[in-house]
Amino acid sequence: MSISRRNLMLAGAGALAAGASLATPASAAPAVDYPGAEWIPATPSNYTAANRPSTYQINVVVIHVTQEYFHDAVAIFQNPARKVSSHYLVRSGDGHIAQLVREKDVGWHAGNWNYNTRSIGIEHEGWVDQPQWFTQQMFAASAALTRAICTKYNIPKDRGHIIGHNEVPGATHTDPGPLWDWTRYMRLVNN
Repeated sequence: MSISRRNLMLAGAGALAAGASLATPASAAPAVDYPGAEWIPATPSNYTAANRPSTYQINVVVIHVTQEYFHDAVAIFQNPARKVSSHYLVRSGDGHIAQLVREKDVGWHAGNWNYNTRSIGIEHEGWVDQPQWFTQQMFAASAALTRAICTKYNIPKDRGHIIGHNEVPGATHTDPGPLWDWTRYMRLVNN
């Protein structure tokens, strides 16, 4: 028996009325670069499309702290007027990781074009002067992400190649701040 277009549309309308979703299928979203990350895309106005590492070598990971809540940081990265993005964002409470920019593309996170072109930026929910945001879950998830990035791009897992935003030449930001436990973080990255 053949199904008419009208009957198919009526069946779809009935399914919606019954609570079905018209959500975009997962296959429509690009695959994330880090397994388990959630794809929450930044607006294309806030990063540069590229083909890294072919166009630019990736040899640095830059650690940031948002000075915002997770969802507010996402909104900033999705606002074309803000002109800022990061590849990843790690939530404080549970270590959930969102990917906002593909690793092949240049995120606008370091405030220095040379560093943007050759780095992966990882933002962390929280405030630099409130260490309670730097939870074990966040540190463990972020360190595993950094370890995977370093392995993928053959980046040494040391403080010369895993740096704070404040260590980028010309930086005007202070994150991740003096309360970020670099000893603990680097130990987790290297485990």
